[in-house]
Amino acid sequence: MLYLVSGTSRSGKTMIAKEMMKRTSIPYMSLDWMVMGFTNGVPEYGIHDKLWPNEIAEKFWPFLEAMCENMLWSEVDYILEGEAILPKLISGLMQKHPDKVRVCFVGYTEVDLDEKVKDVKHYSDGKGDWLINEPDEVINSHIKNMIEYSELIKSECESHSVSYIDTSLEFEESIEGSVRVLLA
Repeated sequence: MLYLVSGTSRSGKTMIAKEMMKRTSIPYMSLDWMVMGFTNGVPEYGIHDKLWPNEIAEKFWPFLEAMCENMLWSEVDYILEGEAILPKLISGLMQKHPDKVRVCFVGYTEVDLDEKVKDVKHYSDGKGDWLINEPDEVINSHIKNMIEYSELIKSECESHSVSYIDTSLEFEESIEGSVRVLLA
């Protein structure tokens, strides 16, 4: 089984992947690591961390789709998490392999900006977190952009019948709900 957790930055994707790994003993990989590999290793492909998540996902899709197809062919169980997936792109893989691919997108469309800035600081593990040491204004700007991106993801999930869970309210319960969707 291939589990894919995607959505917006700071919506709980890594927490979901780690909880999935804990419950299933299936390893996970962050797509952010691969994006940084492209950014720093093969910049000529034009995939880099300064693009909007949907731009990264579009450019990254041929690589990710081929990798997922190979993982499915090899019957490798894995959890992949990261922003570099779009519902409109992953829906084809889900239709082609309905019993082998589980997907859940997360985002936040109705957060209070000040509360979300506090949450970003509270839920960060501090390790390799590029945003945590930034001033509140930078975090606030990032969250505003991600609210906009959450709205796009939510709409696309509805259009392509892909699971979407909003983590705006009751964050920890939403994380648990996402895990239940993936394990259903």
